[in-house]
Amino acid sequence: MVVGNIILRLRGSLEFKCQLDSTDVPHVQKVISRTFEALGSQVKAESLVLSLSSSPVFLWPNKGGHATAGEISPNRPCKDLQQLIQTDDQESSRKKSAKKDKKNPTAGIINLTLMTEVTEPGVLSAPTLLRGSKKHHLLQTTLPMDCVVSVLSSESISVVCGTLVGALCSQLSDMEKVALRHMKGTALLIPQPFHFLLPAPVGLVTVVYPAGVPDSQLETRRKELHSLFELPDDRPYLRRANALHFPDEPYKDGYLRNPHVHLNHPALENGKPYLVQGVYSYHHYMQDRVDDNGWGCAYRSLQTICSWFQQQGYVERAVPSHKEIQQALVEVGDKQGSFLGSRQWIGSIEVAAVLDQLLGVTSKIMFVSQGSELASKGRELANHFLSEGTPIMIGGGVLAHTILGVAWSETTGQIRYLILDPHYTGAEDLQVITEKGWCGWKGPEFWDQNAYYNLCLPQRPKTI
Repeated sequence: MVVGNIILRLRGSLEFKCQLDSTDVPHVQKVISRTFEALGSQVKAESLVLSLSSSPVFLWPNKGGHATAGEISPNRPCKDLQQLIQTDDQESSRKKSAKKDKKNPTAGIINLTLMTEVTEPGVLSAPTLLRGSKKHHLLQTTLPMDCVVSVLSSESISVVCGTLVGALCSQLSDMEKVALRHMKGTALLIPQPFHFLLPAPVGLVTVVYPAGVPDSQLETRRKELHSLFELPDDRPYLRRANALHFPDEPYKDGYLRNPHVHLNHPALENGKPYLVQGVYSYHHYMQDRVDDNGWGCAYRSLQTICSWFQQQGYVERAVPSHKEIQQALVEVGDKQGSFLGSRQWIGSIEVAAVLDQLLGVTSKIMFVSQGSELASKGRELANHFLSEGTPIMIGGGVLAHTILGVAWSETTGQIRYLILDPHYTGAEDLQVITEKGWCGWKGPEFWDQNAYYNLCLPQRPKTI
């Protein structure tokens, strides 16, 4: 799907319920397929209703886009729907969000909720009671529907409604395939949809995975999808951690993500930015109820790097705590038992050892005898961000920082470093962090010109 002018997201649930007269596999598969077919008819029925979020508007997609709002006719462009959900405060917030997140194609999303009319006009009739006795196995669950479509803002509401219904039917078909593929006896694994923003020209796609089945057991399916979408086979694009995070869904762990995207690139003659690829969390002093002010900067830089590998789908384990980092260094023989619970610093070599021990990630170490030499490392650093795209931990003297990118001119040799500073002790305030330089571009003078530095350059595992 190519990202267009307006993105609509339709969410809701459908009740899946069927009776099994036998546990024979062909019978079970036939009944499940028949139930999905009935759900497909349900979403095509005139009783299907779409509720426009943050507005009193309801749409009947199978009645030609009929709406409750009198001023909204089926032939009107779908961009008119945005006007119905934008109050003055929302419009101000939307403009501010769009300014900060110009590269996010989902910044102006329209949310809808899937509903069904429970009563319909009809002829009244006397009830009939029947009684019977028969054993059945009841199979019942709730299907989490989540469809995203991209349309031109000039597209009519009636056409968009048809597109949404088509997306629902397509998703039900995908869910049926997943349900049958991962059926265990009469146990139905809930199919869950995930959205991914893939490199151009593919764009936005939705993939259904079975709940409870780890990514490690879905590699065959991902290989099929990588082939279908012509994706590289050396890095993950379609693991659950790679799923698109929509701007109206705040992260629940409280950490800021990618504060650097809100910065402008420095202007260098014939210069070009080379940046971290993907999503990371900003880890710094005093988080997680740990007072590490004055000694924990390298631990925090390591946590930021670990968060990158987690959020790119390379690992499923949580970001390690200070205690887990220290335990890993004791286990590999780098430190003595007395190191546990201490406030001892660690450096780039220890960061590399922990990444290998806990994540199975290898690293390259770059040695710089004095800070003034870092200005000549533009090519190596640029190549790292092009090929690996991982955050770099740099330690020198008594300080550690995270390098998220460089702006470098091959012709003039000018260089700027995109620094994420783990020494920050304040709240998760994006404005303070970006305006006060805790995440910002620095020149060569930022480094101690006479101190030596070691840089830990983590390498991507070759996997999908």
